[in-house]
Amino acid sequence: MAESQIRMTEGSISKNIVKFAVPLFFGNLFQQLYNTADSLIVSNKLGAVALGAVSATSMLIFLLVGFFQGLSLGAGVLISQFFGAEDFRNMRRAIHTNLLFSIAVGVFLSVAGVVLSPQILKWMGTPESLYQGALEYIQVYFIGALGLVMYNACMAVMQAVGDSKHPLYYLIISSVTNVVLDLIFIMGFGFGVWSAALATIISQFLSVFLCLFRLMRVSDESRISIKELKPDFRMLWMIIRYGLPSGLQNSIIALANVVVQSNINYFGDMAVAGCGAYSKIEGFAFLPITSFTAAISTFVGQNIGARRFERARKGARFGIGMSMLIAEIIGVVFFLLAPYLIMAFTRDPEAVRFGVDKAKVCALFYCLLAASHSFSAVLRGAGKALVPMITMLMFWCVVRVGFLMIVVPLTESIAAVNWVYPLTWSLSTVALLIYYLKANWLGEKDNKTRQKT
Repeated sequence: MAESQIRMTEGSISKNIVKFAVPLFFGNLFQQLYNTADSLIVSNKLGAVALGAVSATSMLIFLLVGFFQGLSLGAGVLISQFFGAEDFRNMRRAIHTNLLFSIAVGVFLSVAGVVLSPQILKWMGTPESLYQGALEYIQVYFIGALGLVMYNACMAVMQAVGDSKHPLYYLIISSVTNVVLDLIFIMGFGFGVWSAALATIISQFLSVFLCLFRLMRVSDESRISIKELKPDFRMLWMIIRYGLPSGLQNSIIALANVVVQSNINYFGDMAVAGCGAYSKIEGFAFLPITSFTAAISTFVGQNIGARRFERARKGARFGIGMSMLIAEIIGVVFFLLAPYLIMAFTRDPEAVRFGVDKAKVCALFYCLLAASHSFSAVLRGAGKALVPMITMLMFWCVVRVGFLMIVVPLTESIAAVNWVYPLTWSLSTVALLIYYLKANWLGEKDNKTRQKT
């Protein structure tokens, strides 16, 4: 086993999870910082309308990309279970099948994103003042979609075998590259908002190159070989079976959030800019969530693969608790400092007001957001991704969209849009908690039955 890998089936549970999550946290922090730098440079050089153009595309980007990110999550779970079971032959087949599949997906996503984005932006009711900038940004972004998909595929491999250090190194390099290119393109050459997307995709491809260089040179079972890049349809079906619920979940949530964005658009470009600034800061609350959920899925996957069920349960409890605690601390800080943080992105008083209002409603409920994602991560690691998919479909899509369709026309207030998030976070957390406590999500009983027969 390589020095950078963490075998989570042995040793201290808390130490393993924290050791895995901390590099991911700092990697995600750097990624969030360069996303924030994008917005700061765009808003301060090109203005609030340009910031609104970028913000107007975020939900649409996740709608098209989230599905394939979910498939990568499924591949990661499958690889981690093979790794925990020390079934290295099937692990290598899963790695190479997923990479080949990701190449095909990246090409498809580039074409679909460029072709479909103009019409979808119109369906979303993007304000006329933002439309052209948003269209230019998103089309350039999707031209480089292959880099994004391939990066997620490489990350799935490294995280599945417990390597979270190298993704940190590569994110730091790509983050610095992205900021430097932003400064050159926008501040130096005076290019438009589209150049922020160009800087992002160049830095993304740099990350992919570094990941592939690493994976092709390691001496352990996770090494990538060009000779082994061939389709294995049985393994592809297993990857899809594990990843499809997560992919559908991401896309369904993103579709619901496109509806949310269209409701924000209804209140004008300053609402879009203000809520966009809020979203950039909210991204920092996601850092412990994404870090610990990745650690939880890998931990549960490896230990279920090794049939260490009680250890998987203890690790799940620790990861859920840490994710909720840190997310809530960030939420309290955001709640208290919201006006100053929002003003870092826009000085327009009306845009600031929209952003602060949303922060005051949502920030104190970040523990529930963390809980929903953490329970989902546990179930994905256990191969039960269908349960969080159904839960999110019900509460983050049906309830969220239904609430907006009824309440916003009645109130004519953006407060209804803001409150839909805490409401649906609460409902999904309760539903997933009940399943977590009552169901046989570890598969212990099924395993004992098989052993008896």
